[in-house]
Amino acid sequence: MRPWGDALAAVAAGVITMWVVATLGLWAAGATDLPGGAFPRVIAATVVIAVGGDVELHGDAGFIAQTNAALDAVPLSVTLAGALATAFVFLIPLRRRAVADSREVLGRVVRVAVLWLVALLVLALVARQTFRISLGGGIAEDIGEALGAAPTVGFRAEVGPTLGFGLLWLLAVLALTFLVSRRAPLPSRLLRFQQSVRPPAHAMVLLLLAYVVIGLVIGLVTLITHGHPAETAAVILLGLPNLAWMGLGIGIGGSYDGHVAEGIGLPMPHVLDEVLRTSGGRDATLDLGTFAENDGRAWLLVAVAAVLLLAAGFLAAARSPAVTKPWQHAVRMALALGLTMLVIGLLTRISAHYGLTVIGVGDLGGGLGGEVFLRPNFLPLIGFGLLWGLVAGFLGSLLARRVRHPGVVE
Repeated sequence: MRPWGDALAAVAAGVITMWVVATLGLWAAGATDLPGGAFPRVIAATVVIAVGGDVELHGDAGFIAQTNAALDAVPLSVTLAGALATAFVFLIPLRRRAVADSREVLGRVVRVAVLWLVALLVLALVARQTFRISLGGGIAEDIGEALGAAPTVGFRAEVGPTLGFGLLWLLAVLALTFLVSRRAPLPSRLLRFQQSVRPPAHAMVLLLLAYVVIGLVIGLVTLITHGHPAETAAVILLGLPNLAWMGLGIGIGGSYDGHVAEGIGLPMPHVLDEVLRTSGGRDATLDLGTFAENDGRAWLLVAVAAVLLLAAGFLAAARSPAVTKPWQHAVRMALALGLTMLVIGLLTRISAHYGLTVIGVGDLGGGLGGEVFLRPNFLPLIGFGLLWGLVAGFLGSLLARRVRHPGVVE
């Protein structure tokens, strides 16, 4: 039963960590005030979304009116915490080995996947709630009940998509764990990829974590020195990587298109809110230029990106064999950073829509409907990632010439 115990520990570590982070973030956001004891169900829904699951929003008022709402955003603080906890505990039984048997690795992955699906099923069944909206009592309430038009809103996790996408999330986390961690033993057939793939992949993970740490420091300073500490804490605990990794993309020259409907308040940095709201209701472009127009400190994003990417290039070169040529480092770093920017673009997208349909007439406007979105422009994001990766890989290899390199694995 020891292998199943190891699998249970990995799954429990991930789920409990995500539950704790989501609980603290939603508590800071004021979700404890939701009626009907809905707070645990909202936590479950947040964890489901964090691992790629599908949570549908719904609402209606009988035959008179219906709401049309959708939300597509990943709370990456919850996602990152769960991924790190799962990967760390999964590697504990394997940490003292240099090579692993393929069957053993596959068996461990299968056992973790089985228990993970059970946990996801429980979360999906818990993540559903319907709220009744009061019409203020009196005759309006009585008429609504008589017509079967008492308004309700709610959410529910879709079991099938949650299990499917949640399983893909787990497999991606475990694959990335073996890809980047030096403590993860590889099957003998994959050892030839270890010294060409692991150094740049490891450097990219450290780069992303460095941005999260910098964002955390900035967030804590903001929490202490500025107002609205609860809102700041909620952003840190739910969406810190979303903002930090978006800063990486914009710092290397990437851009996003965004829009916020009038009257919607969002927990976000002031400069980002200003850029989105100064477009006169039109779609806004978020890049270095538009940020610098509102805050000249935006150019620091370029300096931070240059320093951290050069450090990542140096680290990748230092962990590669000495026989690796500078152009090989450059190409590998370019591919690694380009792929990283693609993933960042996919994970940091935000799309939210709400509307009201009355007797078949949809999205009446006048504050009854609106849209919020943040969409990356993938071509410049990936293109600049490839370019910066080439430069960082080449310069990093030159700086790493005098350091000790690992030997070549046959």
